[in-house]
Amino acid sequence: MANQDVFRFFRKVRMTTGEAVRVRQILRASGTSMILPYDQFVEHDNRHRENDSGAEDPDYIMKLADVGGYNAVAVHYGVAKRYWSKLEGKVPLILKVNGKTSIPSQEEPLSVHTSWMEDAIRLGAVGIGYTMYYGSPRQDEDMPQLAELRRLCDDYGMPLIVWAYPRGIGIDAKGGPDSSYALESAARMAMEMGATIIKSNLPKTGKAGYMENEGIPKYFRDLEGDLQKLDPLAQKLERAKRVVEACQGVPVLFSGGSEISDADLMENASVCVEGGAFGFIFGRNMWKRPEKEALVITDQLQTMLDQKTNPIF
Repeated sequence: MANQDVFRFFRKVRMTTGEAVRVRQILRASGTSMILPYDQFVEHDNRHRENDSGAEDPDYIMKLADVGGYNAVAVHYGVAKRYWSKLEGKVPLILKVNGKTSIPSQEEPLSVHTSWMEDAIRLGAVGIGYTMYYGSPRQDEDMPQLAELRRLCDDYGMPLIVWAYPRGIGIDAKGGPDSSYALESAARMAMEMGATIIKSNLPKTGKAGYMENEGIPKYFRDLEGDLQKLDPLAQKLERAKRVVEACQGVPVLFSGGSEISDADLMENASVCVEGGAFGFIFGRNMWKRPEKEALVITDQLQTMLDQKTNPIF
């Protein structure tokens, strides 16, 4: 580990000095990163109180981040100001600056500002988190909003982490948000928009009728047919690799998504690492567990990251 290049996942892309200084603060000694996101109470309403993990208590999240050795937390302004501040800088802050509720129709989603660049600077954040809904009918509002934020990130040397999420009625008609077509394309768009780091889900197998859906480009329908000939583990690995390749050297954090079994979580994490992931940004699959269980899984994932040798680029 002593000879590891901590910036090895960023060597293909150019960073400003300010970006590099702040990115360094969220890196493990292995050059990877593990981030704890806690923006889901905005996105999914208050339903995450449903178990006894203590997930509704931001103090629990901050303790988990600290004791678990996470490289950053990603939270909205109120949690950052009232709760993250208690950590006194022990865990870096990524300020999530946009969000939406689950109440309006999801056919035309738009994640709007919940805080601003000035808030991030005043709070001492080392990065900005922004959700981009690739393919939404409201992209004419989303793209300029993201472009303006990217301009400010450039002005202040602030890393921009883009949640690259395909969403909306058009995406649903073209195979859904979990396909390789949708997630590769969203990841590429985030790269084109100037992201420093890209957050993506691991693509899933295309749904029934996918290959017959002429709304999906033929290239991706043919690709899906080839992917589905692989065994399940090899298929997951190839899908992960393709998302990383779509970003062309901009590092990729893979999300844990909705709650899944321990076995599935570790299998998905393993293929993401092998596929070239820079790290993980796992939320519900961590903080919806009792603390002891969450810390065991956290340690296993961090060990997996620290054993990684080189990015694919």
